[in-house]
Amino acid sequence: MAAAPARLWAGLPQGATVLVDTAPFIYLLESHPQFADRFVGLFEAAAQGHLLIALSTITLAEVLTGPFKAGQTALAKRYEKALLQYRVVDASAPIAALAAQLRAQYRLKLPDALQLATALDIGAAALVTHDRDFSQVTGLDILTGDAAASQTGAL
Repeated sequence: MAAAPARLWAGLPQGATVLVDTAPFIYLLESHPQFADRFVGLFEAAAQGHLLIALSTITLAEVLTGPFKAGQTALAKRYEKALLQYRVVDASAPIAALAAQLRAQYRLKLPDALQLATALDIGAAALVTHDRDFSQVTGLDILTGDAAASQTGAL
């Protein structure tokens, strides 16, 4: 009898690719006292080679905006270096077209629609976010870092 495949953070399967939205990166980078712990296991699983984390260029820009706005260029460079260890997915014409469709279908803000489209485009097992705007999304697991609040989309 074969053993069941190992399940990781939020029940993700070994080797899964996940697209991580902006907030979980910010929480971890800034050691947010309330929310960082919700996502630590995800990043630990990736560091151990059990998961592949991807992020969009939108996430890269959003994460770096805070330090640049505060005049902290060195901090922005440190954040950029930390983020570039993961797979960065460029926005493409097909992702933009899919985002438009998803934005209309789910009434998402454009950045959220682009995140969702990116996750679908790369075949991610889930979108990891702390954003509740994805509550109506089906077809992809939306993981919020809170097991009770995580949503599983019907595939």
